[in-house]
Amino acid sequence: MITETTAVSFRQNLGDMLNQVHYRSNSIVINKDGKFIAALVDARLFDRIRRMQARFDDLSQRLAKGFAVMPQDAGTAEIHSAVQAERPRAIAGKLNRKHKSGVK
Repeated sequence: MITETTAVSFRQNLGDMLNQVHYRSNSIVINKDGKFIAALVDARLFDRIRRMQARFDDLSQRLAKGFAVMPQDAGTAEIHSAVQAERPRAIAGKLNRKHKSGVK
């Protein structure tokens, strides 16, 4: 569950909110002056996010190296083509998962 709170309320209820995150695996979104400024998440989730970021960065670097010798317009066209080819399969996969779970 994700809970939103103000920075003032967060500061006043820090102990309770740490318990919500630690024991219930909740996440807390902290707003200040109506703007999102931070989030408090379970350490396991944060570790997963860091690993995903590292994998994304690695993939981005590999793609940049692979496309480095290709003119930008050609690279952009190839990426666009790959996205267009993959999109129907991704949508079909989502529909299949919804159908299997009974979601309408």
